[in-house]
Amino acid sequence: MPENTKNSKDIKNTKDTAGKGKQQAQSQPLSESGGQQTRPGGRAAAALTVDFAASEHCLVVIFLRGGADTLNMLVPSFDDDYHRFRPTIAIGKSLPLPASAPGALAYGLHPQLAPLLPLYESGELSFVQAVGTDNLSGSHFEAQDQMEHGSTFKGGHVEPVSGGYLGRLLALSSGPLGPLSAVSMGTNVAESLRGAPSIAALSGIDEVVLEAPTAETAAVSATLAKLYGACSNKELAGAATSTLQMLERIKALGLRQQQENLRKLKGANWQYPDSELGQGLRDLCGLIKARVGLKVACIDSDGWDTHFVQGNEEGLQAGFIRDLGNSLRAFQDDLGPLRKQVTTVVLTEFGRRVYQNSSLGTDHGRGFAAIICGGAIKGGRVVGVYPGLKEDPSLTLAPTGLSVLIDYRDLLFDVMKQTFSIDERLAAVVFPGIRYKQILSLPG
Repeated sequence: MPENTKNSKDIKNTKDTAGKGKQQAQSQPLSESGGQQTRPGGRAAAALTVDFAASEHCLVVIFLRGGADTLNMLVPSFDDDYHRFRPTIAIGKSLPLPASAPGALAYGLHPQLAPLLPLYESGELSFVQAVGTDNLSGSHFEAQDQMEHGSTFKGGHVEPVSGGYLGRLLALSSGPLGPLSAVSMGTNVAESLRGAPSIAALSGIDEVVLEAPTAETAAVSATLAKLYGACSNKELAGAATSTLQMLERIKALGLRQQQENLRKLKGANWQYPDSELGQGLRDLCGLIKARVGLKVACIDSDGWDTHFVQGNEEGLQAGFIRDLGNSLRAFQDDLGPLRKQVTTVVLTEFGRRVYQNSSLGTDHGRGFAAIICGGAIKGGRVVGVYPGLKEDPSLTLAPTGLSVLIDYRDLLFDVMKQTFSIDERLAAVVFPGIRYKQILSLPG
């Protein structure tokens, strides 16, 4: 059987509990950021904050749990070693990606990602090659924990830091954030959001309602608005009024969403898959359209641990790839003109080994290809150097695979910087210990 990942509720709850314990026991050492002292888990000096209110932009992070084999997604079809190492699971009929520049490598796309090809061609989607961590444990849980907390791997273990990297980002806000500024789709709060001023874990947009008898909802809302309007505590009154306004916008959105769904059934737009990822992105799109102040959202896609009978153009992994491609395309189509305000990043804890195993699958590896979609990020290209597929003989007891040439933290901070106009000096606050290097050639 495949190794358990975050699919298991028991393991997931254990992981969450362990994560909380680490945060509570962990001290908050000072770190240097641009010559000013800051606390990694708290706010920087007043001059180094993030004005989220000045922007309607939003960051969505999709995490492929289990270690996705991105070599079969962004296919190095030009490399003979790829076909030699994977005699039965290589993608032989990939979709050619248009070259972004003269002499660029001729990558292919898994045929189940065909819905994303128009987004790549229109410059709305890019891949970033050879991304990863310095984690050599080969453990799903250690690698996921490291990435979600924005840490590094030292002395055989993940360095403890306070909270998650997105939580530290939101804690830098120069003003108050709304009740739905940070959303984790699912029943548990994503570890990357720990430490945020406000976090909502939602299984669906239908959960964002005022708890009252259906016939009395409007009356209860009006009464609460009058009550808090007369409240002498301005902060409490402001938060309550903001929440009630948010609920009204979502209620109105529900009626419009029903009308849009009827149009979609007639083939007007790409359809969301009936999957956790597809339905989660559908609900996130609803929150974005309702303008409830969403700044950061996290959503998982489980099941990417393909040790056995992985398949190629069809098979086990192809089903997950199909879901990802269809879900992302539907999300972009549904956003419409708002897609320039929403940046979506797709990550996994590690890639797979370059060669297939005796069970016609792939074992835990190192580097992977990330996906960036929408927002103001320049698309239509593969960012990063292709490292080739030579196994590293020095790593006899550690997972090998695609070499890691890009620190995942550099990539994430690049995306944050462009999405929210963040000062570069905050890199060491969001990611303690980082020596930030710009990865993406961002437009001005």
